[in-house]
Amino acid sequence: MYRYPRGAAAAVAVAVTALAGAALAAAPAQAASGRTATIVVDPTGGDHHATGHRVATIAQAQQLARTLSGTADVSVELAGGTYHLSKPWTLTAEDSGRNGHTVTWGALPGQQPVVSGGRQVTGWSLKDAGNNIYVAHVPKGSDSRQLYVDGSLAPRAAVTIARSDVKVTASGMEIVNPALDYLASLPDQNRIEVESQNSFTDRYAPVQSISGTTITMRQPAWNNNNWGYDDIARPFAGGTLQLENSYAFLKSAGQWYLDPQAGLLYYKAPDGSTPAASDIELPQLTSLLQVNGTYAHPVRNVAFRGIRFSYSTWLQPGTSIGYADQQNGTFIPSAYAQPADFLTSCQSGCPLFEATRGGWNQIPAAVQVSAASGITFSGDTFTHLGQVALGIGNDADAHASGVGLGASDITVYHNTFTDDSGAGVVAGGVKADAHHPSDPAMVNKDITIKDNLVTKVAEDYKDMSGILSTYVTHAVIEHNEVSDLAYDGIDVGWGWGANDPGGSQDYANRGLYAYQPVYTTPTTLKDTVVRYNLIHGTKKVFHDGGSLYNLSANPGSDLSDNYIYDNHNTVGLYLDEGSRYVTLRNNVVQDAGVWAFTNSSSTNNTSDNTFQQTWYNSGATQVATGAPHNNVLDGNVKVSGDDWPLAAQQVMYQAGIEPRLRTTGDSQPAPAGIQLTAAPATVASDGTTTVTATVQDFSDRPVAGLAVSLSVPAGWTAKPLGTPDRSLGAGRSTSVSWEVTAPATGTGAATFTAQASYRSGPQSWTASASVGVTGS
Repeated sequence: MYRYPRGAAAAVAVAVTALAGAALAAAPAQAASGRTATIVVDPTGGDHHATGHRVATIAQAQQLARTLSGTADVSVELAGGTYHLSKPWTLTAEDSGRNGHTVTWGALPGQQPVVSGGRQVTGWSLKDAGNNIYVAHVPKGSDSRQLYVDGSLAPRAAVTIARSDVKVTASGMEIVNPALDYLASLPDQNRIEVESQNSFTDRYAPVQSISGTTITMRQPAWNNNNWGYDDIARPFAGGTLQLENSYAFLKSAGQWYLDPQAGLLYYKAPDGSTPAASDIELPQLTSLLQVNGTYAHPVRNVAFRGIRFSYSTWLQPGTSIGYADQQNGTFIPSAYAQPADFLTSCQSGCPLFEATRGGWNQIPAAVQVSAASGITFSGDTFTHLGQVALGIGNDADAHASGVGLGASDITVYHNTFTDDSGAGVVAGGVKADAHHPSDPAMVNKDITIKDNLVTKVAEDYKDMSGILSTYVTHAVIEHNEVSDLAYDGIDVGWGWGANDPGGSQDYANRGLYAYQPVYTTPTTLKDTVVRYNLIHGTKKVFHDGGSLYNLSANPGSDLSDNYIYDNHNTVGLYLDEGSRYVTLRNNVVQDAGVWAFTNSSSTNNTSDNTFQQTWYNSGATQVATGAPHNNVLDGNVKVSGDDWPLAAQQVMYQAGIEPRLRTTGDSQPAPAGIQLTAAPATVASDGTTTVTATVQDFSDRPVAGLAVSLSVPAGWTAKPLGTPDRSLGAGRSTSVSWEVTAPATGTGAATFTAQASYRSGPQSWTASASVGVTGS
């Protein structure tokens, strides 16, 4: 019985420390060069026994690197410690490696530099002894949607309410439950927000004022959050409704509230503790690193290795724009004309809503890369960030430089993304220049996201997947472990088929093409590779979507050898509207509610896709085969329980971070598998069958001390027909058989179980497999 270990990625703190060193040793090689010029950055002036130039600040190193990068590879080595930024760290074309050289920003060996956009909060005093609420002074005007306490995101002050407690109106809400009448007496009402977790959207809308039982909301955030699909007024499947961000909501230990006008931060400490004993970090910046060139002069040949990026925030959801979430980190950023009766006429779309699609914005990232080529992140840690961690070639409005897209030959290798408010990585944009660029230099292409641990991200903007790639030509997403998410694991594509050649009849019916062309040429989305990823612990909040998901035509795509489990009984492999030419093969889907799904209708083009050689042990098959969609199901195998065949077990082992790079923070699957067969599978009374156990070493190291035993039900007997090899070379297999004899009477059905024990390196393992026979 082969089942991936649960919770094996919990020790993220260990991975954050250990990952950097491993990745530095294994990162993809940079361009060959002659000599290397070294710059050591150390604000303390310490002696690190390193040769080269010595400076005290990142800014000084940046200026010096510009003078050296034309004649040598430049290695900028940061001493351990925290580098507090007063403004974002910005690299332009001037900071490129030139003449075939590279510029690498990395950690001094064995040290951990932290690039921080936050400040530590100290000087706490007791505000409310009865409730253990403390207060500290921060600079007036400081604002943040995040606070980090001892290395974890702390929740904002919030209370959960029932949807029946309020009635949605065009201007806000009417209080129906008298228990909420106290809201009208609260100060700073315009700091309060409503969060609505729906079917696939996670929306935020700020309050303007509260009078009596009338809550007036700020515009256009309120109206934009209440039309279209899955909105606050009528979520498709209910979901949690919260009031957030008031001192009065400090009800639970660990919550906090910030008053920017007074410059006061409040924190409700757990019983028996004080914040003075904790490391409390308040983000100050809305981005940390901006790597942005222009299309004529992109940033080239720059690498970041072993650096931790921490403490940022994103403030727009608290403004009059709010966060009118549409899906996966996109939102409506401005006011649009609406039907007068939008609360009734536009709850599942309407023509005027279609006018908004071309203007949706993306959440900006803490680390931004656009108009750039030959950029590598390896062994870095992206943690405690208040938005998307790493944005690559997003739309121009998501980049502080105002220049978006244009990212090519970008490598994101063996990094850790955790405790971030948005997605770990978002590659590509969603607007017209992303899918049909007006300048060829805008095309996002050749983006590799490999061997990364992405866990417990999208903590505030829960609608986001761990990794999202939209309009990218040849995105390669492989050997990542993606886990513990409210929504999807890995999502690919955008546009619902509306921007594909010939458009979509569905969106013609909805009225979209009154506001944009029907394109006759393909989008930039093609040749996507998603393989050997481990995706688990997804769909913790939202039921719509899938653990592995594609949207729109994606010719040449290959989604293969991925292992999905623990997706809360939802969809494993999900092809949404307009998905075409997608091949999904050799995937393993465990314990899903629906293992394969195509969102197909008579008016969309979710067609010409192939699900091939999938192993799954539960769930419905909801795939539109035959005309007109012609999706194909080929050679898929339903497995009984956890008795996966060896080929599936091998995928389970290989999926996730490559075995040679795994640390204690990554999942550790069994390095060898076992499969049991019986021939014949039907046995008469006093008859015999031959039961064979095959053990295969999936790893690149030998298995030793192998022992295999077989248990049979009472009345049956088993006689060994040989012994297995005691050791196996890497990738080898061995088999052992038993002659099993049925009892003389009353055969019936029977189940046999084999157990293998072995050593791989210093660790001992066991594995089991079962097979059943029937009586005759």
